[in-house]
Amino acid sequence: MTRRTERVSEEIRGELARLLHEEITDPRIELVTITRVDLSPDFRNARIDWSCMAANGDKGEGDPETVLATQEGLESASGFLRRRLAQNLPIKRVPELRFHHDDSLALGARTLGLLAEVSHGEE
Repeated sequence: MTRRTERVSEEIRGELARLLHEEITDPRIELVTITRVDLSPDFRNARIDWSCMAANGDKGEGDPETVLATQEGLESASGFLRRRLAQNLPIKRVPELRFHHDDSLALGARTLGLLAEVSHGEE
């Protein structure tokens, strides 16, 4: 990935995070975190990796129903998000947004929980 591609990817990630936090009202995508944006060299496609946290005791990140609902919400909002990116970023071509669930945060939390159990068991 070139320096320019990395810079534009980071700008897109930051702007998407802002839009999701401030302008999207869909309850399916309430606590979404954009973890990474991979931009193709021709800037036509962007793979958006996302994760979400559980709100108020909901089933949470690892629940397939929550992941599916959030994915559907993001796909539903993709047209709006592209239009807003076109308005807010100084780039000629706004890429097609493709959302993919990133379960690394849930796996990390699970790993930390297991490590905590092991450390308490040794004491």
